[in-house]
Amino acid sequence: MKGVVLDDVALLMAESDTVATAIDDLDGGHVVDDDAYCVTLTEDVPFGHKIALEPMARGDVVRKYGEAIGRATQAIEPGEWVHTHNCESARGRGDLAAREEVDG
Repeated sequence: MKGVVLDDVALLMAESDTVATAIDDLDGGHVVDDDAYCVTLTEDVPFGHKIALEPMARGDVVRKYGEAIGRATQAIEPGEWVHTHNCESARGRGDLAAREEVDG
C-alpha cells in the first residue's frame, strides 16, 4: 500500500500532505495519535474523507498525494473534516485555468 497508515485509522499519502484520509467511519472526539501527528477529531469523519492534520488559513493550499488538490475556503483546524464545506477543489477546474490566463 502506498502511504503511511496513521494510528490504524487514516492514510497519509505523502509527507508533505496537510490532510489524511479516513480508512473507517470515525467519530468526533477520536484521537489520531501517531509518531508524527496527534489530532482530535472535531466532528465525525466518514470513510474515505479527509482529516486536517495541520491548521490552514482561508486560501491555503490543501495537499494530498503530495500535490495541491484545492484551497481552504475558510480557516481549518487540525482534526476537522475537510470537504466541500471548507475546501474548494482545484482538480479538473478548467475555469480556474482560463481565469489564470486572463489574469496572467
